[in-house]
Amino acid sequence: MNMNRIISTDPLQPGYTCEVMVPEGTDFDPEFKPHLTPKELLALGIFGGDYFEGTHQEFPEDWFRDAKLSDIHDKTLNYFGVDASQTRAVWQAKGWIHSEDPRGWFQWYCRYYLGRRLPEEDARQIKRWKQMARHAAQVRYVCRKGDATCHTRQRQALLHWAYDSRGL
Repeated sequence: MNMNRIISTDPLQPGYTCEVMVPEGTDFDPEFKPHLTPKELLALGIFGGDYFEGTHQEFPEDWFRDAKLSDIHDKTLNYFGVDASQTRAVWQAKGWIHSEDPRGWFQWYCRYYLGRRLPEEDARQIKRWKQMARHAAQVRYVCRKGDATCHTRQRQALLHWAYDSRGL
């Protein structure tokens, strides 16, 4: 990545580049208020450590300094130690994957955080992010506050979407 462009190193997206429109971590849509940064999420443990399949050079190196990564999917690397996502094939079948971000929501979020803005795609992904709030409400309703053993799959899924579910 350089300061003005994101240059993809993802084999799922050879030759992809996009313009960085705003400084990193700034100018988010007012309806999009993630609790955690990509760097924080990677350090907590998400997607079994293999989301980028070893291909993450387009993102800042310091994001990966404390990241929990693996060459294979390893649920023990997830913060709550459980699987909480489906395969990319399922995501594709459900229409959740678009060409701009072939790895899905988290790839979109990483690029959005870096300053890429794609109004139509941003609106679609932010709408999806907002829909995750119902899972936080369910955890709050069913679980005692701070009981990290209650609804661990939902809590892990919320982490994948940058909702900090650790203290719910």
